[in-house]
Amino acid sequence: MDGQINPRLPGRLGHPGMALQDDPRADPRMLAAMAPFGMAGHQPPPPVDRHSSLEALLAFCDQAETAYEAVNDVFTRGLPAVSGVATETRTIQGVDGNDIALHIARPADHAGPLPGILHLHGGGMVLMSATGPLYARWRAELAATGLVVAGVEFRNAGGSLGPHPFPAGLNDCVSGLYWMADHAAELGVSGVVVSGESGGGNLTLATVLKARRDGRLAAVAGAYAQCPFISNAYAEGDPDLPSLVENDGYGLSCALMASLSRLYDPVGKHARDPLAWPLHAGEDELEGLPPHVISVNELDPLRDEGLAYFRKLLRAGVSAGSRTINGTSHAQDMVMRAAMPEVYLTTVRDIKGFADRVCAAG
Repeated sequence: MDGQINPRLPGRLGHPGMALQDDPRADPRMLAAMAPFGMAGHQPPPPVDRHSSLEALLAFCDQAETAYEAVNDVFTRGLPAVSGVATETRTIQGVDGNDIALHIARPADHAGPLPGILHLHGGGMVLMSATGPLYARWRAELAATGLVVAGVEFRNAGGSLGPHPFPAGLNDCVSGLYWMADHAAELGVSGVVVSGESGGGNLTLATVLKARRDGRLAAVAGAYAQCPFISNAYAEGDPDLPSLVENDGYGLSCALMASLSRLYDPVGKHARDPLAWPLHAGEDELEGLPPHVISVNELDPLRDEGLAYFRKLLRAGVSAGSRTINGTSHAQDMVMRAAMPEVYLTTVRDIKGFADRVCAAG
């Protein structure tokens, strides 16, 4: 390892050259699953940076999307089908006049209204699709617990569904929320919880903030954000967010996040806009929001920005809870269904329990 070593500090704060596979906190089951893909060792720097041309960034995004989907396919392949779940796709019109697909999963046989989940997938707001194997599985697993789950096929800032920079994707997510709330009786839902991970965690929090601005908070029963990507501090860093250094390169690097962030806001006009980067919301903008849960991963560079948002919610008087999933890197509690079923299913149960509570209260 290189750099100054301080064994009293965790991760790369104490051992600047540490890789995820060398961190004693890492869950060995997760490391074993990552090893065949080289994801637990030292990661090479991305071939682009935040100063690269938009053309180069978009080309890299196309390649990255293909690679991530291939890995997700491996992680979901061979799992038994989720039984007792029916699926359908609805097409709605967004606030921008565009068509948006909602991929809906629900228990095949149920009586009475069920809590609803509006799921917003990960990918840094720039890549991936709701139709990917990881997200289709996630919706089915949630639905099997007694939820109606709608995955939004929102526009991305890159990849196969791009390039559509901010606020296109957010507008699609907000459109999905309002449609789901307006059609609650038809869908058989008792309320809507907005939920997503990583970039979808950003969009979860931003969708709630936008609903507040639009005077439509009644459409939201609660928000459950997993490992939210919300600070936009990836290029310069932030001393108040030490996990950006502690866990940098643990499957996700600040250099990569800074590069992808530029596609979301190409000229930097929205660098501190709370609808683009919710951590910049003032406490006055959080007052009166519905209940939230912020879930983070111990070994994720994004850990501390999620916890900072949670603390800001508390200061604003919002009913909020948080959980830290020990031993895991970015979003692995929703990826490692085969390797770490207990971890995966605990997150499923937590979302289910939260939705039951806030939708019944609503």
